[in-house]
Amino acid sequence: MIPRYTRPEMAKVWTEENKLQKWLDVELVALDGLARYGYIPRDIPSKVRAKAKFNIQRVKEIEKVTNHDVIAFLTNVAEYVGPAGRYVHFGLTSSDILDTGLALQLVDASQILKREIQKLIHILSKQAKKHAGTLMVGRSHGVHAEPITFGLKMALFYAEFQRNLERFERATENIRFGKISGAVGTFANVDPKVENYVCRKLKLAPAPVSTQILQRDRHAEYMTVIAVIGGSLEKLATEIRGLQKTECYEVQEYFAKGQKGSSAMPHKRNPITCERIAGLARILRGNALAALENIALWHERDITHSSVERVIFPDSTILLDYMLGLMQDVIENLQVNKERMLSNMESSRGMVFSQGLLLKLVEKGLTREDAYKLVQNAAKRIWEDVNANLREVVLNDKEILKHLSASEIQSVFSYKRHTRNVSAILKRAGVLKTRK
Repeated sequence: MIPRYTRPEMAKVWTEENKLQKWLDVELVALDGLARYGYIPRDIPSKVRAKAKFNIQRVKEIEKVTNHDVIAFLTNVAEYVGPAGRYVHFGLTSSDILDTGLALQLVDASQILKREIQKLIHILSKQAKKHAGTLMVGRSHGVHAEPITFGLKMALFYAEFQRNLERFERATENIRFGKISGAVGTFANVDPKVENYVCRKLKLAPAPVSTQILQRDRHAEYMTVIAVIGGSLEKLATEIRGLQKTECYEVQEYFAKGQKGSSAMPHKRNPITCERIAGLARILRGNALAALENIALWHERDITHSSVERVIFPDSTILLDYMLGLMQDVIENLQVNKERMLSNMESSRGMVFSQGLLLKLVEKGLTREDAYKLVQNAAKRIWEDVNANLREVVLNDKEILKHLSASEIQSVFSYKRHTRNVSAILKRAGVLKTRK
């Protein structure tokens, strides 16, 4: 991934040096296991550990000749280790190291991502509580529907990211697997006890069955979950972008001192961070599709997945980390225009209360169809007359007044009906704690 979208901690996970170090870690623990169970001399692991290291540039030089990255790595390690190096990789195949090492990298990346998801959840929770009573209009099809609160909007995303966290934890557990089972997964040249030992020491689980590789459905699930989280981030970003439109102007991304919105129009304050998040989510979905394509490989293995994974795993984890960081800042510093929220809702001149009026008429004995017609006809007058207000129209509607008194009509036009259950919803979502 390009430096622009890469944060330092996640970048370290995917450095060439860290990748090779993971390979070396796997090889050294495998030596311990081989010695423990009597397959190699017991003094070999300590002899190898004392000298084992690698040089990235030297590995690259060797790879130019071998055209095989693992062989180049092993050759370089052997140069440092000396005679004892003949036992390094004893009974193993390249993918034992590649896949187990990759699992270690993905686990490290996942720890970072889990933490960042949790940070965003916390920030969403704060905003949900802060704005539990901040009235605004709810929209369906982009059209004013009924009153809600901004806190409810934030609570919805809080609950969604809680689900994302659960999904991610499950997916992480499903890639927390290693394999030391040899060329086609039969343990022909290495004992299953060695695999169990290696995986236990590396805090991985041994794959119950493998071929030359760990099966890529695990990785596809992981990448798909990353794409889902990206989709949720895009959803939140799109919501903010919609609410920041000039004609709406209910929220706004923080605009720093000295920041410029447009090279041509000095007045502009654009939701560029949310737009960036929305754009990068597309890459995550594309990478997830590539991971799905990697599931079906020839027989016990081909390498069509290998080149793909060199790109998609670093890029997707780096991007998601970056996107989560951006969204944390956006939500933490979001500027909420309460007055504009209220004025926008009132601009529909009482039509947001139409369902309450409908139900009140039904309570009085009208059929739903007849009640619907009466309220719809009243609303039609609001659409046609920019100075009309639904409450006033209804209070002067002879047909409606046959069924409802003025005080009954007035009771319909209250925000309390729409906010009375907000606390209960926030408790149900986990934003507010329920007293035991």
